[in-house]
Amino acid sequence: MQANVNQPVGFEGDEDFASMLEASLGGDAFPEEEKLVKGTIIQLTKDYAVVDIGYKSEGQIALDEFKNAKGEVSIKPGDTVEVVVESRENDMGMVVLSKEKADKRRVWDEITAAAKKDEIIKGIITGRVKGGLQVDIGVKAFLPGSQVDIRPVRNLDQYLSKEFEFKIIKFNPKRGNIVLSRRALLEKQREEQKKVTLQNLKEGAVMKGQVKNLTDYGAFIDLGGIDGLLHITDMSWGRIGHPSEMFNVGDEVRVVVLKFDPSQERVSLGLKQIQEDPWHRADEKYPVGTRVKGKVVSLTDYGAFVEIEPGVEGLVHVSEMSWTKRVKHPSKLLEAGKEVEAVVLDIDPKAKRIALGMKQIEQNPWTLLEDKYPIGSVIKGQVRNVTDFGVFVGVEEGVDGLVHVSDISWTQRVKHPGEIYKKGDEVEACVLNIDVENERFSLGIKQLTPDPWETLSERTPVGSRTKGKVTKVTDFGAFVEIEPGIEGLVHVSEIKEERVENPRDVLNEGQEVNVKIIDINTQDRKIALSIKALLHEGEDDYREYLKKQAENSKARLGDVMGNKLKK
Repeated sequence: MQANVNQPVGFEGDEDFASMLEASLGGDAFPEEEKLVKGTIIQLTKDYAVVDIGYKSEGQIALDEFKNAKGEVSIKPGDTVEVVVESRENDMGMVVLSKEKADKRRVWDEITAAAKKDEIIKGIITGRVKGGLQVDIGVKAFLPGSQVDIRPVRNLDQYLSKEFEFKIIKFNPKRGNIVLSRRALLEKQREEQKKVTLQNLKEGAVMKGQVKNLTDYGAFIDLGGIDGLLHITDMSWGRIGHPSEMFNVGDEVRVVVLKFDPSQERVSLGLKQIQEDPWHRADEKYPVGTRVKGKVVSLTDYGAFVEIEPGVEGLVHVSEMSWTKRVKHPSKLLEAGKEVEAVVLDIDPKAKRIALGMKQIEQNPWTLLEDKYPIGSVIKGQVRNVTDFGVFVGVEEGVDGLVHVSDISWTQRVKHPGEIYKKGDEVEACVLNIDVENERFSLGIKQLTPDPWETLSERTPVGSRTKGKVTKVTDFGAFVEIEPGIEGLVHVSEIKEERVENPRDVLNEGQEVNVKIIDINTQDRKIALSIKALLHEGEDDYREYLKKQAENSKARLGDVMGNKLKK
């Protein structure tokens, strides 16, 4: 074979030459790119650090790679550093090095080892990315939203800038992908805690826990690997609208186990049961007559419930709110959340009931009325209401007096007060009675004038003759009005000498007749009249007749008037 004239004698190729050159230099002629090597800082310039890596040329690294968080350069000549060769020689004949890549290479080596050994690593959550969070573990890693916690997390921002422990669940060094899980660690911890918790979990046990979640009906408490429900009704002896009024997620609480079902791992918890039921000594604390202050917590048609301490509520009935105002609904005087003062009227701790009164805080104005308006005094007022049974007259603010229909007139037959009075009319009335206990004020209008019946015997004595008008004819006789509003009865036997079968054949309503007074009963307001007696006027023996007839008339008149009143 002919030798290559261009090739040095004794060398078969470039590879052999390179090998000899490397041997003569005692190592690599040029460092391998991306190789991790150690070097010594020999000089610091304005922008670079010059590093001796044992090759024919020194290397250089930008000073920015050595600056700490404060922007200070953290190296000096003589320090040993680990670097990565980025390229062989630059335009200045120096090898380009990178400390940053060396740090990452070291981190990747540590992560690779941790992943192989299934070890726990620490990292700081640095930001949000699509589908989860970004974590700094020396290099960037991904934490899916589903792996943040055991339960779904709505607000991922609460984890930002915080350090946690993680487990590597996916690792691809070639692509530089790392997927982490915090949930896997929490689930493992939870299982370990659960074993310990189940050993101590029994009904009646008092345990510590952490509020894990809030709902409208209660709070879920993490007892350590197992959750229990603290129902809203077991949170406080008092009234609670929503659990958030008492708790926030993350709060530490001390609770008692009410029920525990090991097969279903269901736990019912109580908080108020740790404290004494406030009703146990309520009668000692709030005896009848005690003044209390409380907050209105509820309004109903019949009254207002007032909380005087957590768990102890009393009812102020609508009738106990004001001495004088007619309260149709509690909302006219009170509103929920308002503080009120009241007096304990009655208490039943067993039934958990307290009757309260607001009006008792002030003096009962009815007790002053007897002195202010003595019986027989005259008052003036406006008609405030007209009813079937009478009219209500305003005496003063909140106090009305009733004029019963029977006390409107001595003589007029009043079927309905509305025939005479209407709302707003000014009237005078006489005070008849004041019932403080039942808050009733009785008035009379007819009492302002003398009773005409009391002097009737003086005006028309028995035996006297008078004129009248027939107002009503019945089977038993006829009623004759002899004065306005004063009527007497002419019995059928007193109409004529002859027997009268039907008074309507003899008398008509509206007819004027002459009659004789044969009896007057002032107390019962009854008058016996006679027409036929006028035929015997002047006869001596007729007086005896009248005497006998009067006795008979009293009996008949009593029966007839009684029947009339019934009708």
